[in-house]
Amino acid sequence: MPNDPPPGAETDDLELVRRAQSGETKAFDELVTKYRSRVYAMIYQMVRNEQDAWDLAQDGFFKAWKSLDKFRFQSSFYTWLYRIVTNVSIDWLRKKQVRAEGEFDESQVHPDIEPTADITPKGDVSPERQLERGELRERLDAAIARLSPEHRQVILLKEIDGLQYHEIADVVGCSIGTVMSRLFYARKKLQTMLRDLHERA
Repeated sequence: MPNDPPPGAETDDLELVRRAQSGETKAFDELVTKYRSRVYAMIYQMVRNEQDAWDLAQDGFFKAWKSLDKFRFQSSFYTWLYRIVTNVSIDWLRKKQVRAEGEFDESQVHPDIEPTADITPKGDVSPERQLERGELRERLDAAIARLSPEHRQVILLKEIDGLQYHEIADVVGCSIGTVMSRLFYARKKLQTMLRDLHERA
């Protein structure tokens, strides 16, 4: 996984959490310093605005500090923190009334779901087509921004942060089946919005 912590990092985190739970603010400051860039990057992918992302990151860390006594050492600190900041981001998006157009009903069960379907065109990129990468990136970003907050969340956790299904389920607070269903519909929506790019690939 691209964002796996280095060996021993999780043990170090848990020791810092124990110290922070005892009232040592410097220990929590170390956790903030360690993860603020990754938290900001994740939130930015959700909200697409630098100032809002920094504000939400600060809000997320504040909520984490206030809730630190509820951390039960049953998951990594980063997974627990991720859950808090993604929920902060989704709540903000809902308050901003960001709504997707024509979202699929994820309550419907589809036995032929392929959760690993690609969302970007296949094929090697020739030198002549390298200029198209910028267009693809812009189109993909715009398409992701049109997803519902819940579907955007799982796409970013899977495609950008490289989390596994069980890790996403832990962050989001739902079953692995729900994660797979959300990913399926999010990818289907993206494929529809980017159909012309797939046809050119």
